Amino acid sequence: MKALTYHGPGCRIWGEVPDPVVRVPEDAVVRVDAVTICGTDLHILKGDVPEVTDGRVLGHEAVGTVVETGQGVRTVADGDRVLVSCISACGRCAYCRRAVYGQCTGGGGWILGHRVDGTQAEYVRTPFADNSLYRLPDSVADESALLLADILPTAFEVGVRNGGVEPGDTVVIVGAGPIGLAAITTARLYSPARIIAVDLAASRLAAAKRVGADATVDAARADERTIRALTPDGLGADAAIEAVGTPETFELCTRVVRPGGRVANVGVHGRPATLHLEDLWGRNITITTGLVDTSSTPLLLDMLAGHRLDVADLVTHRFGLDEIQDAYEMFVEAGRHDALKVALFRT
Repeated sequence: MKALTYHGPGCRIWGEVPDPVVRVPEDAVVRVDAVTICGTDLHILKGDVPEVTDGRVLGHEAVGTVVETGQGVRTVADGDRVLVSCISACGRCAYCRRAVYGQCTGGGGWILGHRVDGTQAEYVRTPFADNSLYRLPDSVADESALLLADILPTAFEVGVRNGGVEPGDTVVIVGAGPIGLAAITTARLYSPARIIAVDLAASRLAAAKRVGADATVDAARADERTIRALTPDGLGADAAIEAVGTPETFELCTRVVRPGGRVANVGVHGRPATLHLEDLWGRNITITTGLVDTSSTPLLLDMLAGHRLDVADLVTHRFGLDEIQDAYEMFVEAGRHDALKVALFRT
């Protein structure tokens, strides 16, 4: 089969690799029908994730069709249309028993495209298939389901839920890329009084307005005083969600949150950020970090099937799977192309 493989910082190759096979009874092999590219893939290609070794097939998000299952698989069968989650779960370790699947110690967690071969390929071996694949209803299209593989549960769990968003809150979301837009979409489920989106790109701020932001701030022309002025009494946000992954955006979140507020870091960081405890220690600020667990995936899938989540604006560009190098070039230069999420389909 063909797949996209990593060969050190800046080097990726679309070429022939061995077909995946069932190795243990809990495995399934899935034909990839739709796949996408994540900002984490770009971090890998920058060399920020040293656990990814030479020759690794990249990618951790897909929709596909089961073509083979191990003898221990019970919940999916050949021919089933499934969501391939970014998180794999053994289902047995202490973390999995608490639905903290991202921290699985039994061989799961974030492994696809990281510690085992991933989804940016014609086929993918999926460990722990019973706990890591989700059968899809016919009413949910491949493109919409693809957003459930990572960005929607990540934004919801690590951003909105960790950030403690409640009805009537003021929420500031720094970064209006795919994760930030998904945070806006899922924050609205809690009826906050206002959502303020911050970004450098006019096209992304326009997208933020389309998906439900009440106000937008151009980060190139404004600072924290401008953002705080949009909050009640200028005190700051009840919850500030960091959705970029740079020191500057994290530190901005800590400056725009009100006393007693929450900062939820979602972005993947490749450089250290300064934690200004000299300013924060007396303000009762809660800061959370996290890797998605995908425990919310069944809930979000039900809401998507019931037309309670509008994800129509999140995918902006579409490619054939064999055009993946072109898709990467566009995603790397997302700002220049007004690109948000890209989707690639089997042709």
